[in-house]
Amino acid sequence: MRDVFRLFSYLLRLSKDIRFARVTVVIIAIAGAVSGVSSTAMMALITQELTRKSINSTLLPWLFLACCVMLPGFRFLSQKLLIELTLKSLVNLRLRLTRAILAAPLRQLEKVGPHRLLATLTTDINVIVESLTSIPLLLMHFAIVASCLIYLGWLSPKVLLEVLGFIALGVVTYQIPVIRGFARIHKARGLYDELVRQMRALTEGTKELKMHRRRRRGFVGEVENATLTFQEENRAGTIIFAAAASWGQALVYVVLGLLVFGLPRIQATDQRTLLSFTVILFQLMVPLEVLMNMLPNLGRASASMRTIEELGFELESQSHERELNLERAVSPAWERLELRGVTHSYRRENEEESFLLGPIDLAFEPGELVFLVGGNGSGKTTLAKLILGLYAPEAGEVRLAGEAIGDDNREQYREHFSAVFSDFFVFEKLLGLDAEALDDVARGYLRRLLLEQKVQVRDGVLSTIDLSTGQRKRLALMTAYLEDRPIYLFDEWAADQDPVFKEVFYLALLPELKERGKTVFVISHDDHYFHVADRILKLDYGKIESDTPAAAAFMSTAAAPAGTAV
Repeated sequence: MRDVFRLFSYLLRLSKDIRFARVTVVIIAIAGAVSGVSSTAMMALITQELTRKSINSTLLPWLFLACCVMLPGFRFLSQKLLIELTLKSLVNLRLRLTRAILAAPLRQLEKVGPHRLLATLTTDINVIVESLTSIPLLLMHFAIVASCLIYLGWLSPKVLLEVLGFIALGVVTYQIPVIRGFARIHKARGLYDELVRQMRALTEGTKELKMHRRRRRGFVGEVENATLTFQEENRAGTIIFAAAASWGQALVYVVLGLLVFGLPRIQATDQRTLLSFTVILFQLMVPLEVLMNMLPNLGRASASMRTIEELGFELESQSHERELNLERAVSPAWERLELRGVTHSYRRENEEESFLLGPIDLAFEPGELVFLVGGNGSGKTTLAKLILGLYAPEAGEVRLAGEAIGDDNREQYREHFSAVFSDFFVFEKLLGLDAEALDDVARGYLRRLLLEQKVQVRDGVLSTIDLSTGQRKRLALMTAYLEDRPIYLFDEWAADQDPVFKEVFYLALLPELKERGKTVFVISHDDHYFHVADRILKLDYGKIESDTPAAAAFMSTAAAPAGTAV
C-alpha cells in the first residue's frame, strides 16, 4: 500500500508543470473508484435479487443496468486520462533528469559513472511509467475491496468483524514473504547497473575483445556471472511474490470454508447473510489476485524511484549550479584570468591517500599560448577542468576580469571557453550554433581540415561522424572554431594525428588563434613544438614545478641529455 501512495505522489510531482494536472489526477482517482464501486454494487444487487422473497420489484434491474454502464465507462475515462497524463509526465521526467544531470557538478557525475546514468535514463524511467499506467486498475480494485467490506458491514457487522479477524491473520502471514520479495527486487535493481556496465564494455571494446581470446573468454565469464546473479535475484523475488499470491488466494478459500462450514456450527447465522457473504467474498477474489500480481511491478518501480533519488537527481532537489541568464551576453574582451590559491583533491586508483592539486597561483592574459606539460597523473587535466569551470575549487578562487567565479556565475564563466578533450565527443548536429551562413563557414573549415571529401554539412547537420579518431578530432576542432570563443583548450589534440597534420596544428593553427587574440591552453607531450608557446607550465604531482617562457624551456630541452623526459 505504501508503494501505491508513493507512486501516486510521484505522478503528482512529475505532472506539477502540466496544465490542470492535479484536477486530472483527482478525476482519475474518482473515476477509478466509481468503477470499482459499480462492480461491487452489481454483485450486491445480484445477491439482493437472489435472496428476495418477492420478485415484483422493477428497481433492481434498472440499477443493475446503470452499473453495467458506469463500470466500463468510468474505467475507460480513468485509463484514457491517465495515459495522456503519463505520456506528458514521461516527457517531463526525461527532461528533468537530463537537466539535473547537466546541472550536476562534473565530479559527481564522474563518481556515479556513465553505466548507472544510462540505466536510469532508460530502464528506470520505463519501469516507472509502466507502473504509472496501472494506477486506474489499482484504484478500481482497491475501491472494489473497500466497497465490498462496507457492504458486508452493512449486512452484518458482527460477521464482518469475525471474517476480518481471519483476514488479518492471513495478511500477517502474507506480508512476511512479500517483504523478502521486495528486498530481492531492490537488490536485483542494484545488480542491473553492473550488467549495463558490462554491455557498455561489450559495445565499446569489441575490437580489443576480438584480438585476445583469453580476454574474450574472461569477459564472457564476467557477463555470464553478472547476468546469472541478476537473474537469480529477479527470479527469487518474482517466485516469492508468486508464492505469496497463491497463498493469498488460498486464504480467501480458507475464509470461505470457515464462513460456510465453521461459523454456523459456532453461532446461529442467517442463511441470507451467509449467502451474501459467500457471493461477495467470491467477488473479492479477482481484485485481490490482480493486486497481488501487481506487487512485482510495484517493487521494481519503487526500486527505480529509490535509484533516482540515490543518484542525487531527485526532482525537487536544487542544483549546485544555476541556469545561465541568457540575457547576459558573454564578453569576448577580458583583461586577466587568475587562479588564487586554488586546490582540488580526489582519490586516484590504487592509492589510499587523496591526490591534492595545488595550491595553484596563476594568471593569464588575452592572446597567450600556454602549454601544460608533465607526466601522467601530474594533474594537468584536473587543472584544465578547474580553469574551464568544470570543477569548482575546494579552496581558493578563480577570477575573470576581477570577478570571482562561484555557483551563481560559473555557467556564464564557462561560456568563454571552447575545448576539445582527450575523451572528446562529436555531435552529428552543430547544436547551439546560429551564425549566419553556418553551412558555408563549416564547409570552409572542412576544406582546411582535409575532411571535405568525407563529410558534408547541410542545415547544420553533418553527413557522418563514422571516421577515424584523428578525423573525428578534426570535426571537434571545427566545432570549436565555429564557437569562436575567446579562450581555447586542447587536451592532447595532436596525439591521434599523422605527422603532417600534427605539424599543421602546432605551426599553423595555434599561431593563427594567437594572432586572432585567442588565449590557448594546450596539454601536450610533443616537446619538439614547445617553442611555439609563450609559456610552458610544468606540473609534478599536483604542483607547479615551473612556469617559464617557451624560449627558455625549449633551450633547456635542447640542452638536456637524450632520453630525458620533460
